[in-house]
Amino acid sequence: MVNIIMFGILACVILVSAIMCVMTKRIMRAATFLLFVLFGIAGLYFLLDYTYLAAAQIAVYAGGVTMIYIFAIQLVSKQTLQGMVERLKGSRIAFGIFIALVGLALTGFVFVKNQLFNHFAMVPDQEVSMDVIGKAMVSSGKFGYVLPFEFISIFLLACIIGGIMISRKE
Repeated sequence: MVNIIMFGILACVILVSAIMCVMTKRIMRAATFLLFVLFGIAGLYFLLDYTYLAAAQIAVYAGGVTMIYIFAIQLVSKQTLQGMVERLKGSRIAFGIFIALVGLALTGFVFVKNQLFNHFAMVPDQEVSMDVIGKAMVSSGKFGYVLPFEFISIFLLACIIGGIMISRKE
């Protein structure tokens, strides 16, 4: 029961922070709301007893990427940031809703096509050994995680390069 209550609290924090991150007009507030979203996701990992993923979420994303964003924002001149306020147009909102619905339909189609709903409902609770997890982390096969880790490292490198490019004087 406590897990359900904590999940509800974390889900509300994540949803409200994500909406506020997108809807706010001040860029520092958006970065702060993004930080709350990332901490909420780490809380979900802790709730699921995935302490390694939770610690990595806090260290890499909440700690690293958000701080890179904040430093890049601080390095940009105030005159540049003042012209960044954008008005919402009805056509852009409608296009955004359309794209979100297409993404939702595509995700639902993939779930139904691959019978993932039935698969998740019929799998009994099984413990996964550390040997299986270790092999999955370093393998590059179908269920391997080497490629996602490489994409994350490229993403972090792009964030660092972007921060350096923003901080350069013209």
